[in-house]
Amino acid sequence: MNTLGWITAAGLSALLGAAAPGPSPPPPQPPPQLDDAEVQRAVDQLDGVVEAAMKRTGTPGVAVAVVHDGKVIHLKGYGVRKAGEKAAVDADTVFQLASVSKPIASTVVAGAVGVDGWAEPVAPNVPDFRLKDPWVTSHVTVADLFSHRSGLPDHAGDLLEDLGYDRDYILSHLRYEPLTPFRASYAYTNFGLTAAAQAVADEKGVSWEKLAADTLYKPAGMESTSSRFEDYAKAEDRAWGHVKDADGDWKAESVRDPDAQSPAGGVSSSARDMARWLRLQLGEGKLDGKQIIDAKALERTHWPEAVASPPHAAAGRTGFYGLGWNVSYDDEGRLRLSHTGAFALGAHTNVTMLPGEELGIVVLTNTAPAGVADAVALDFFDIAQTGKVSRDWIPLVDGLYQQQEDAGRSKTDYAHPPSGAAPAKAADTYTGTYASDYYGRAQVVADAKGRLTLRLGPEPQSYRLTHYDGDTFSFETAGENAVGRTGVTFDPGRKTFTVEYLDAEGLGTFTRAD
Repeated sequence: MNTLGWITAAGLSALLGAAAPGPSPPPPQPPPQLDDAEVQRAVDQLDGVVEAAMKRTGTPGVAVAVVHDGKVIHLKGYGVRKAGEKAAVDADTVFQLASVSKPIASTVVAGAVGVDGWAEPVAPNVPDFRLKDPWVTSHVTVADLFSHRSGLPDHAGDLLEDLGYDRDYILSHLRYEPLTPFRASYAYTNFGLTAAAQAVADEKGVSWEKLAADTLYKPAGMESTSSRFEDYAKAEDRAWGHVKDADGDWKAESVRDPDAQSPAGGVSSSARDMARWLRLQLGEGKLDGKQIIDAKALERTHWPEAVASPPHAAAGRTGFYGLGWNVSYDDEGRLRLSHTGAFALGAHTNVTMLPGEELGIVVLTNTAPAGVADAVALDFFDIAQTGKVSRDWIPLVDGLYQQQEDAGRSKTDYAHPPSGAAPAKAADTYTGTYASDYYGRAQVVADAKGRLTLRLGPEPQSYRLTHYDGDTFSFETAGENAVGRTGVTFDPGRKTFTVEYLDAEGLGTFTRAD
């Protein structure tokens, strides 16, 4: 009898006993491959890289900080805070960081809960927080939500924020969102991460904004950094957010208040302060000789947690998401940590680090995404590594943002009704008060000429409806997640209407309530 045929792996291991070697520790980072001269070569070319990108895109203002071997080796502002004015951007100009807030939030959480706190469930600490599946609700942890693996759909809750709902309302309404398999799927969610950060703050008995200040900003000497929009708005030396007008010129006409998702997108800071944070990150939580964040807790944020971008070929590279960080490995096997921030209403930022090289860069800009923040960082590392830029990054990066923007647009051209379009019914067929469990109350009102207006949100925002065909109308969307014109289709028999861009997850139908 062949006895080896039925011996299990565990049994074989037991037979080998003490003769079997113990588990090997994971390999350390590859030794540094960039010397001071190569890093300085990239720094020496930064002015030209930034100025060329600004000229090419019209970006009004940029600030850049570079840290290497624990020292700030470049810290500079470029251009102006507001288009058409003379006030210059400097190292202390405060920018909105958008989603670069996420790795800052994970730094705060690491300092607040240490290593073990990431595994704590969220629900017990956040009033009214529930997900659609009760089992997931009771098991979802801080780490699950910081790594976007809860099963919530992409950007869940963002449209509620656009309509003016606050953090409490949004977190209490995530229960209506459909879920994909828990811990087996990745979808980027600002309010999932916000729920986790809120849970940590609630457990500590303070607001998130105070926890961030007390745990990180004050101890690290980040004097211009805040998680409150009010502090950004009243800062004398601040960069205004810009969007392009119909002529393609950058205009400072919109203001993005991200307080509802403060942990995920609400931090404002300067290049000088961000340089201090980079030093802390690359210094294993230590800054100016003081251990501000526990080293092991901080390292935990750098681990891959979820597959964010699976490979599309056998030799393709996998992209991961950690705890508030994009995590990847380059051709030399070095860990690369990065994050981009983007507000369609006027902010674009990037932070990228090679911890094994003790090298990091942060790029802050004051426009909607135009490729500049990411391209400057990519150019910098290209030049440090090889002495030249490997490709023209701006159109590549800008094209990705444009692709994301276009993905949300309707396939129907509501500006051009079909020939032979059916007429609308009388205005009072559609007017009335409606409600949605998720989006709340809505009203459809008519003026003296029978023209319809849709009102949405807690402090109703008004959208003039334009007839398209039969019982279908359209309106121009507004806010951070605007997608151009979207459809509103009434069903008078059922006394409902559905808003197309609010219905991606099947939640956009309102039922008559009066």
